[in-house]
Amino acid sequence: MALPLPPGLTPPELAFLCEMELVTVVPRQKLEGLQLLGGPIPPLNPPYRSSLPLWLALLLKRQRRANILPPPWLSPASLDSILQLETSIPQFSDPPSLPPSSSTSIPTSSPFLPSATADASPDALPYHWLEIGEMLLEAASDDIPESDTVRRLMRDLREVRMAKMRAGVELLDGGKEVRMNGVGAMEVAEGRAFVGGVVDGLRKIGAGKETSRREREAEERENGIGQAGDDEDDDMDI
Repeated sequence: MALPLPPGLTPPELAFLCEMELVTVVPRQKLEGLQLLGGPIPPLNPPYRSSLPLWLALLLKRQRRANILPPPWLSPASLDSILQLETSIPQFSDPPSLPPSSSTSIPTSSPFLPSATADASPDALPYHWLEIGEMLLEAASDDIPESDTVRRLMRDLREVRMAKMRAGVELLDGGKEVRMNGVGAMEVAEGRAFVGGVVDGLRKIGAGKETSRREREAEERENGIGQAGDDEDDDMDI
């Protein structure tokens, strides 16, 4: 008998989906093009840059066939600026802006946006910022300037943003709504358990209050409290 799966995507599943994100590489040797399910990969000719799926870029990096250019937001200056912004506002920082669309173009989203390439926005965190950053720091730390500082800033950003998510849960407890724009995929997966628990608890509390109210009204009707009130209304009509 199979065990029930938890709701939502698990962190390993998110990391697998994140590997479809495009990153910029600089090949170290010539490589022929490939025909993949996700689309054709053009031939690689050093020193010209090329955009490849993250999984293929990591494979070429491990084989020492290419170097990975980190996205602009994965630099100490950009991460420090984003961290200062996160600590100065109560909500999450805004995600990267979507490219302008026309009436004939199809709306695109990750992983079909250049959110992790060398042309990405330097002042906003993409949807898979945490997964991309951890993968690049693990497999291509020598390609990232000041990798130790980048790792520390990413840890600080993660703690600050998770604290905001916990604060949002407290707002839910008070019956208020929470603005979740800019939350990353891994943050959603990590916060799903306790956020879902709080929402289920609030739902049970609301259901219990409604049941108590109905029982109280039924008891009052049985004791004649409601009927006496109706008689008084009739007398007033006369």
